[in-house]
Amino acid sequence: MSDEVKHECAVAMVVLRRPPSATGDFGGTKLSLLMEKQHNRGQDGAGAAILASDPEPGEAPYWVVKSASATPLADVLASLARRTRLSASGLQAPAVGAGNPKSEAERIFLGHLRYATFGKNEVAFCHPFIHEASELEHTLLLAGNFNLTNARDLFEDYRRQGEFPTSRADGYLICELIAHELVRKGQQVSDAGLRNSADVLHLEAEVESPPIAAALSAALANADGAWTLCGATGDGWAFATRDPNGIRPGFYYVNDKVVAVASERPAIQAAFDVPPDAVKELPSGEALVVSPEGEVQMAALRSGTKAVPRPCVFERIYFSRANDADIHRERKALGAALLPQILESAETDLSDIFFSYIPNSARIAFHGLLEELFKRVLLLDDAKTSVAGVRSPGAEVLKSLPRFGEIAVKDAKFRTFIADAAARHEFYKHVYDVTYGLVRPGKDTLVVLDDSIVRGNTMKNAILPMLDRLGPRRIVIASSAPPIRYPDCYGIDMSTLDELVAFRALVNLLGERAEPELRRCLHSASSLATCHSSLQALYARFPEEQHCLEIARLLTPPDMKAEVKVVYQSIDALHAACPGSSGDWYFTGDYPTPGGYRVLEKALGNYLEKKNERSY
Repeated sequence: MSDEVKHECAVAMVVLRRPPSATGDFGGTKLSLLMEKQHNRGQDGAGAAILASDPEPGEAPYWVVKSASATPLADVLASLARRTRLSASGLQAPAVGAGNPKSEAERIFLGHLRYATFGKNEVAFCHPFIHEASELEHTLLLAGNFNLTNARDLFEDYRRQGEFPTSRADGYLICELIAHELVRKGQQVSDAGLRNSADVLHLEAEVESPPIAAALSAALANADGAWTLCGATGDGWAFATRDPNGIRPGFYYVNDKVVAVASERPAIQAAFDVPPDAVKELPSGEALVVSPEGEVQMAALRSGTKAVPRPCVFERIYFSRANDADIHRERKALGAALLPQILESAETDLSDIFFSYIPNSARIAFHGLLEELFKRVLLLDDAKTSVAGVRSPGAEVLKSLPRFGEIAVKDAKFRTFIADAAARHEFYKHVYDVTYGLVRPGKDTLVVLDDSIVRGNTMKNAILPMLDRLGPRRIVIASSAPPIRYPDCYGIDMSTLDELVAFRALVNLLGERAEPELRRCLHSASSLATCHSSLQALYARFPEEQHCLEIARLLTPPDMKAEVKVVYQSIDALHAACPGSSGDWYFTGDYPTPGGYRVLEKALGNYLEKKNERSY
């Protein structure tokens, strides 16, 4: 993704099923590995917590460290390492945060990496969030990868219950809601016990076992959004749960020694050296619960409506690392599917095309594109078969094999701290190092594969000017994702319509009719989905080719010499390449929850009123 986009956070949890004294520093080491292997999911903040097993009165039940510095993960891992070294030497590690349990009792390890999609980039917004209470069963630590579309409504509901929230951070709010339900359910059982034992049995059956499942059901019953949550109570219960639609990813691994949870499968594989089939996906709408004794069970959570799984397909296109075998195959399939459109748009012989990609996250899709390209070249070969039975391309075919290479590399050390605006704009065009001498000036068509185009700012202001310096006759930008036409509210930080280049292209195509047509979409809404269907009808007025031409025009810098074309993945090809992930609302407008449609209406209203603010 050439545009910088804030997106998914990462969770990590390790729960020891055996006594901590039998495992040494195992928990802290494994947590550090899980967090390091998910560093791609959050660079704005990090945090970790360790909970003790059966803490004694007068001892702190947990230890916590957080950082929102320029190197947050390094800070947190350094604190974990220091704690491990001191514990190994027999010295008590210094307290960080609110507590400092004895290392020989440490049993639950919780970690988080954050992208600042909600709130400021400050330590106060870093996870884990903590609800402190004098009762261990009501003390709660929570870390999550989530966005809520109705956080403001939940905040006001919580206030109306007589509570006084001290923060508007969504993580704090969810932590408090779950803790509130733990207290309330416990109080119900306690009050019934004052009446008769039959009432106690009835309430305990109603609350379910384990009690944390009932608290999660009640606290999340009215939440609208997407989440993967990990947490633990002070008395030793640990849990992990996903939203009913399974939008956010979550995986777990269990053996006789440990339970591990993470946002990505390969992180668990690397930390525990296990094959892919040993790591399971967290079921949507359920909770993985580990008791203080180490017993593991899945508990179904009650929800108002039966949800359909809609895993976010951007996990497959961009977010997750490609060292997951399934994601690797799917990204290659996405690249391969683009080949016919690319060749058609290139409008030249294969010998006059140079293939490349940008940024590095598009590399695996590029491999798929190349594989498909070479297959087609070799299938056209009429060369003879060798004695070994292996087809051998003829000399003419070898001469016409596709040319490809790494045309640009982002300069990670490049900085643009220059006061003069004109000079800063010029330096911005040099964020990438370009490879000269591969593209033949005035002759070649340069094909560049990107995994997604969101705003197009980086493409217009940095990438295309850089590529134009190579002197190609034509540049084809190919996106392995379809055009992003609708705002997202479940993870990707793009909740305004005006930032989406595909929407701006629609406005341009509508011309003078744009404002009245868009107002008609907004004001004729008779149901939550009507705004979407009306906007979808506006998009459908224009053929894909016309829409792509207008996007290309918007992306082309004023002084561009080469012709620019844009090619997008089709929705059908996307679903064929990623069959297990139907969460495509940013492309189609088909949101998985009512809150998504409310966000779309809010975003459209903000656009018409010229308000540049978050839509949820």
